Amino acid sequence: MTPRICVSLLPKNGAEALRLTEKAEAAHADLIEVRLDHLEHTIGLANLAAHVKTPKIATDKASRKETERRQMLIAAAKSGFEYVDVELSAPQLEGLVKELKVLGAKPIVSFHKFEGSLCLSELNRVLEREISSGAEVCKIVTTAKQMEDNLTTLNFTSTASSKAKIVCFCMGELGKVSRLLSPLFGGFFTFASLERGSETSLGQISIQDMKASYELLG
Repeated sequence: MTPRICVSLLPKNGAEALRLTEKAEAAHADLIEVRLDHLEHTIGLANLAAHVKTPKIATDKASRKETERRQMLIAAAKSGFEYVDVELSAPQLEGLVKELKVLGAKPIVSFHKFEGSLCLSELNRVLEREISSGAEVCKIVTTAKQMEDNLTTLNFTSTASSKAKIVCFCMGELGKVSRLLSPLFGGFFTFASLERGSETSLGQISIQDMKASYELLG
């Protein structure tokens, strides 16, 4: 099994988004996540979606109004982004997931826990909620407070991968183990930064370092 790596980008504007997606493709990313946080309008999304051949994920983590975030994500789907990432906590989630599918995008439904980890039963409850929402890809990300949290996450990923396309690992410095090993346990893909210093989340490893680690692991 070849691990799939998604490079996460947080561009400051549309021009930088185009430049960074080119760099991500040159680094041989399998997918590219474009964080739309800093984009003020939807102009240029179609050009961005069509730019380079690598499949792209649109997501918006900006602290904007929920209606504005929803409009941005729907616009991304209309523009041709292959995947659109929405939060499990989003209002009227099932309706949004259905609309994204009608527009041709594959919905990724995400859950993040920034203050700690989850036990197996809690992870399974989140997964069932994501599957019930109609998600094409289920994403569950927690935060490792001890090394053992990685083991829980990896064991869960191994089992969950038979039920759904799952993206699951731990954030934080202690979570690097699960970020790296998750695809080897059945994870649909894992996340990396474009290079050291451009991380969009705590504990991200650069795509170069991640690929080098996979080579060592054989």
